Amino acid sequence: MARALRIEYEGALYHTLSRGNEQRDIFLGDNDRLSFLKAIGEVSQRFDVDIFAYVLMGNHYHLLLRTRKANLSKSMHWLGTTYTRRFNLRHLRIGHLFQGRFKSILVQNEAYLMQLSCYIHRNPLRAGISNRLAAYPWSSYRAYAYDANHPEWLNTKLILSLFKEKDPHRAYREKVQKYSEEENQIWENLHYGLVFGTKRFLEQIKTNYLSKDPDAELPQLNRIIKDKNLFKLIQKAAKILNCDIIKSNEPERFLIKDIQDRDLLLHYLRETGLYTNSQIGELFGITYSAVSRRASIIKFEITKSTELERKYNLIKSKIKV
Repeated sequence: MARALRIEYEGALYHTLSRGNEQRDIFLGDNDRLSFLKAIGEVSQRFDVDIFAYVLMGNHYHLLLRTRKANLSKSMHWLGTTYTRRFNLRHLRIGHLFQGRFKSILVQNEAYLMQLSCYIHRNPLRAGISNRLAAYPWSSYRAYAYDANHPEWLNTKLILSLFKEKDPHRAYREKVQKYSEEENQIWENLHYGLVFGTKRFLEQIKTNYLSKDPDAELPQLNRIIKDKNLFKLIQKAAKILNCDIIKSNEPERFLIKDIQDRDLLLHYLRETGLYTNSQIGELFGITYSAVSRRASIIKFEITKSTELERKYNLIKSKIKV
């Protein structure tokens, strides 16, 4: 059975979430929500975990946290089983409450943590269950935006310290209000559904914490191991197409004179699923949205052209990812 790849070390920052089994609600009323918040506080104390932000939705939750010890799995397992046991007793039920294992994303630093806090705090707006974030009581937003009373275990100082304005609460409030413009881009910094940060941080994690040997039970690890150098891959594909490729003066960028050849290459890279639109866009000097648009166009053109289909199939047959 496939397992989630966990990267654990002292002082690691995480975004964690878990959903209800079969998408069912994990909170049936305010008593459940209060019970869950109590359990979060117990996790913080019992496992020496800093809690930076949270939001409780109907069938799932989000947490931003730091493990002072390398104990993420133990912490989140305790939270899930403890809350499930209390929920089942309260509602006279048995069985699983959560859908499989919790999800976790390793976060590079406080700046990325702040971006994620804006994202998770806007969940009630995106879900359409609240028109005003300040009116939604089951998140840490009001503590950040208005310095409202909050549990002792909630640490707002770290993220608020990133704002140098006289009133960091107001600055945070304004940041979240404007964040809707950035929401579509936030996950461009997510690598393999596992690490949120820069490519350099990803390489550090791969070097220091990930095995170089495949594991049948860890598909995320296997995908990382099989990942190929983007430059080498595009050079090989360009050679197969015999297209005119020029190394730009800018680092990590190619120029291709034939737009059609370029689009075939970016479509291929996108279809591998190994690279984000931003990574591909950087390679060819176009925006991440342009990558999506050009890939859709060339995909349609391939269905109309025998020659394009032949060239595309040639790339796929010669390069195994």
